[in-house]
Amino acid sequence: MLAQALYGNPDNLLLDEPTNDLDMETVTWLEEYLSNFEHTVLVVSHDRHFLDSVCTHTVDIDYGKINMFAGNYSFWYESSQLALRQQQNQKAKAEEKKKELEEFIRRFSANVAKSKQTTSRKKMLEKLNVEEIKPSSRKYPGIIFTPEREPGNQILEVSGLSKKTEEGVVLFSDVNFNVEKGDKVVFLSRNPRAMTAFFEIINGNMKPDAGTFNWGVTITTAYLPLDNTDFFNTDLNLVDWLSQFGEGNEVYMKGFLGRMLFSGEEVLKKVSVLSGGEKMRCMIARMQLRNANCLILDTPTNHLDLESIQAFNNNLKTYKGNILFLFP
Repeated sequence: MLAQALYGNPDNLLLDEPTNDLDMETVTWLEEYLSNFEHTVLVVSHDRHFLDSVCTHTVDIDYGKINMFAGNYSFWYESSQLALRQQQNQKAKAEEKKKELEEFIRRFSANVAKSKQTTSRKKMLEKLNVEEIKPSSRKYPGIIFTPEREPGNQILEVSGLSKKTEEGVVLFSDVNFNVEKGDKVVFLSRNPRAMTAFFEIINGNMKPDAGTFNWGVTITTAYLPLDNTDFFNTDLNLVDWLSQFGEGNEVYMKGFLGRMLFSGEEVLKKVSVLSGGEKMRCMIARMQLRNANCLILDTPTNHLDLESIQAFNNNLKTYKGNILFLFP
């Protein structure tokens, strides 16, 4: 489908989630191709890095209006958050706020890499009027992972781990590595099934064909699986569902769900009818209740909107424990 859209050097490209189901190598190629594409590209995507790499403008649908801004997604996000903080700071003088925004635009445009596509973006940012920057009305979930215990020096030791499918296809063979304190490790593979099998094994949900793995005695894990279907095959409502995975009364669980953007009567909705994105927010809430010092994330951005991805990313950058995650 992608080849069909790109074939013939069209005057206009309309791309709806073009990075879905693509491996990292292909996404990188597509970013480079679109960065040098000389015609118009309109793209919808939840991949922030992809948007930052290819976009010169961002169209924001907010307050019932459609507005176009110069700059990529990160510029739009950072500037709208700055505008929101300024709105909440009633004591700051208008001239001080304007100066702060102008300085933000100057710093952001100075950091833009020099290429044909990004040079034009830089010029647009330099011409941007600070009056165009408005706070967003979007809500971001409160994703905060807090390890209950500091991890020791031994995190995970993997020795000779191997796995085949039932048909005898080798997924991985003789895998050996150690994870050390503070490591945040990304797993890359052209075969996502292999990495999902690996994560299932180190979480005790699947047996390897050979080899061993050993977690340190101080390590507690929280796992976000790729397939969460079995978790939601129940008639429980959100409050009762979440209560299975942590201590706390109904009021506490409702407050926790509220942080994850479930409010009012929504918390009494049956989990079996939730959308893919809502289920992912529930699974992330479940992980937070574990207060783990090692997070294991299998393709964590699946089904999440940009607001949830941004909140997730912001917390992972400051998380004090270890992270193992799969990027397709």
